[in-house]
Amino acid sequence: MFVFETKIRVRYAETDQMGYVYYGNYATYYEVARVEMMRSLQTSYKEMEANGIMMPVLELHCRYLKAAKYDENLLIRVRLEKLPTARITFYYELFNEKQELINTGETTLVFINIQRNRPCQAPTHFIERLKTYF
Repeated sequence: MFVFETKIRVRYAETDQMGYVYYGNYATYYEVARVEMMRSLQTSYKEMEANGIMMPVLELHCRYLKAAKYDENLLIRVRLEKLPTARITFYYELFNEKQELINTGETTLVFINIQRNRPCQAPTHFIERLKTYF
């Protein structure tokens, strides 16, 4: 299993009138965690796209346990529980500054060959970087 953590501070523009994070912004937080996780593996969406692979989101699940608030520094933990094939599933846990679990989520993305616009296997170099964790 591969686990990565990153932090993000809640910005004012991400909150509603009550000072709570607007529910739709959690998907953005998940994306921040995915992008940083990939960078930690010396790869990126930009590199994948340059090599002819795009990764659209196929599914998103989100569970709200407690509200995140303006100016809080959130810890986002993202994990991969298995090596990707033509799909990759990310699991998320968000914690507030009190280390309370406030949100859980899951996204499944699919690897798409840009030229053929068809699903394909995850790139070999990406799999090789992940193998040591499984």
